[in-house]
Amino acid sequence: MPVETILLILVVLAGAYMAWNIGANDVANAMGTSVGSGALTLRQAVIVAAFLEFGGAFFLGSHVSETIQGGIVDSAIFKDPMILVFGMLASLVAAGAWLQLASYYGWPVSTTHTIVGAIVGFGLVVGGSEAVYWDNIAIITASWIFSPVLGGVASFFIFNLLRKSIFYADRPVVAARKMTPYLVFGVVFILALILLYKGLSNIQLQLTFIESTAISASVGLIAMLITRLILSKASIAPVSHEAESYPEYQPKVADQLEKARRHLLQVQAASKGVIQVQTDALLQEVSSMVDSLKQKEQLSLESTEYALVEKIFGYLQIMSACLMAFAHGANDVANAIGPLAAAITVLTTGVISSSSPVPTWALALGGAGIVVGLATWGWRVIETIGKKITELTPTRGFAAEFGAATTILIASRLGLPVSTTHILVGSVIGVGLARGLEALDLRTTRYIFLSWLVTVPAGALVTIVFFYLFKAIFT
Repeated sequence: MPVETILLILVVLAGAYMAWNIGANDVANAMGTSVGSGALTLRQAVIVAAFLEFGGAFFLGSHVSETIQGGIVDSAIFKDPMILVFGMLASLVAAGAWLQLASYYGWPVSTTHTIVGAIVGFGLVVGGSEAVYWDNIAIITASWIFSPVLGGVASFFIFNLLRKSIFYADRPVVAARKMTPYLVFGVVFILALILLYKGLSNIQLQLTFIESTAISASVGLIAMLITRLILSKASIAPVSHEAESYPEYQPKVADQLEKARRHLLQVQAASKGVIQVQTDALLQEVSSMVDSLKQKEQLSLESTEYALVEKIFGYLQIMSACLMAFAHGANDVANAIGPLAAAITVLTTGVISSSSPVPTWALALGGAGIVVGLATWGWRVIETIGKKITELTPTRGFAAEFGAATTILIASRLGLPVSTTHILVGSVIGVGLARGLEALDLRTTRYIFLSWLVTVPAGALVTIVFFYLFKAIFT
């Protein structure tokens, strides 16, 4: 069998392997909040994502892929076209291996950063440090910081807005009913704008930002009117005053007591003698009240108007998760098929091209691989996002997804190189912080941050090993 044929088979298998790991890690990020909040079961999430991720990848996935993604390395270093094939093959295998390791431990990492690290690795061994565009690498590295921060800040404010506008209202269901159509408009508008402004360029249909905004606003307005019509037909069961007052869970009071507890801790640390003793007594009493209210929270959410509010937001969260899954399939499948297309072009034509056509079967392969990855190993990262960082409810999950989508849109418009994964994780952390630092699992958060730090170096080092291995075998 000719060497080119063997390499072609290996490249296709490596592309499928990479797509599988994208599904196990990246797609799980998008669906994690919905599963963690209970809006979707794991089985339902897999089914929903299967159709939408595959549809986005197959119908709107890029049909033209840049050979050297994102200006990471200088293409002039590839004097021999086969070197590029070895590099892309090594990149796919190495990136897939790192993502598989991360997925095994439930770490949500960036597939884009993994591929970037992989390309940097073989760029270094082929052309040396001067072949790498370090300015671009520095910008990507900086995104590790501002991606989660932007997502966290957006979700923090969105969740606080929902709490004050709905949960602190005298009749939370009535408040949610009034606010829901506007939230539907916001979700549909932002996610449609992300898809139209970024996704359609993949199929060589480029809309201006104004055109994308007008179409997205129209779609959002239609969705808002339909939601308002549905809610006007829906009946809301009256809730008695007894049901509202029992159990005694009052979100606003719980928040104020938590603030008081934090202030008392500061007073305790600064005081001495009698004042410190009195502060200790007050602190114990306030802490007891806070703990009591937290114990009653879940029962209250299940037995009063709050349960109806969470049900409404469950539908909103499912809608936002579906739109994000479709957009994700359209954009991130390139991480698997981009290097695949570049290698196939070299193997079939013998030359390096600045852009490579992506066969339809490669889009189908990427979409199918993503779906299989989510169905088999996706539960590991879903568990981390949905349950291990902070406890999620539909309102908290919706705030995280809406905040993440808003941040992605703003960053795309400004041209900031952000990571979808990092934004979503930051958004979940932001929702947790809105309830206090103790609402976060700091151990899990620390492991996630450490996995981010080693993603690019890990991708680079493993790629170097595979690059030399493939080069030794086939030359």
